[in-house]
Amino acid sequence: MSREDFTILSSQVAAGSRAVVDIPMPKLSSHTKVDMPVHIVHGKKDGPVLFISAAIHGDELNGIEIIRRVLAMKAVANLRGTLIAVPVVNVYGLIHGSRYLPDRRDLNRSFPGSKAGSLAARLANVFMNEIVRKCTHGIDLHTGSNHRTNLPQIRANLDDPQTSRLAHSFGVPVIINATLRDGSLRAAAGELGIPMLLYEAGEAMRFDEVSIRAGVAGITSVMRALDMLRATRTASPKQSQPFVARSTGWTRSPESGMLRLHAGLGAQVKQGEVLGFVDDPNLGVLCPVHAANNGVVIGRLELPIVHEGDAVYHIARFGDDISDVADSVESFHSDHTEDLES
Repeated sequence: MSREDFTILSSQVAAGSRAVVDIPMPKLSSHTKVDMPVHIVHGKKDGPVLFISAAIHGDELNGIEIIRRVLAMKAVANLRGTLIAVPVVNVYGLIHGSRYLPDRRDLNRSFPGSKAGSLAARLANVFMNEIVRKCTHGIDLHTGSNHRTNLPQIRANLDDPQTSRLAHSFGVPVIINATLRDGSLRAAAGELGIPMLLYEAGEAMRFDEVSIRAGVAGITSVMRALDMLRATRTASPKQSQPFVARSTGWTRSPESGMLRLHAGLGAQVKQGEVLGFVDDPNLGVLCPVHAANNGVVIGRLELPIVHEGDAVYHIARFGDDISDVADSVESFHSDHTEDLES
């Protein structure tokens, strides 16, 4: 017995085929029509229905390229189950190079949305009803914001066994047991009982090759863990177990001025260690930036101009195995930078 067609809006996607469906969005103020393109790969055999989404924040571009590469993989032709890929959720933000929607609302604080609410609420409502509610699992792709860059990491509710299993299968060295924020896509999916991962890597408005490669590899690993893709025939290197951070903290700038950073992403740091300096351009005085806690750097500010109190370093706490985390991060980075120049 053949598998039933997949239905989205009025479009039918037959088993063993793929299609792109444009979901209509509210028009721009210029009356220009706006659509959200959705790629559907509907496998011949039954299996999970996984959505992968990117650019919920319109200036976060890595996920768009990650999804393009996933859809281009030959293995997807023999998919078990269904893959729903949305490269650009916040089309409005992408047009303007902005994290937000034209009404200055954050789409990832507007879920599950409403049909009669703000622009953000209406977009969230459409995404929930046309995409999320049709799925069994989800992966949302993000980058750092506000001139900050993030070490490749997974944020997930590790108290849920299914979500924890998928988080560990993604293959990044750092997993953060992140609480669900009201209005976020993760929280809305969680209310529906849908296990979901959030992948954070790189910087807004930039393509970062290591982050992109790690994202493609991670999604592929999750799809194999879900039995949506066949396992590779050739033996692959044994994947090291990721380290779980139960808490994170920000180190903030002690003064206003020009920031000079020393510690990079993935660096092992100790509380009180000097991570960089803030230079007063008028007086020539250097003010050290001290680590607020022990841990590993998972995010940092890339903008040299800072004000007192600005978040500069994001540090994850891991207990007593910090050096092991740093070694794992270094190995991970090496694995994803091989042949980068070729």
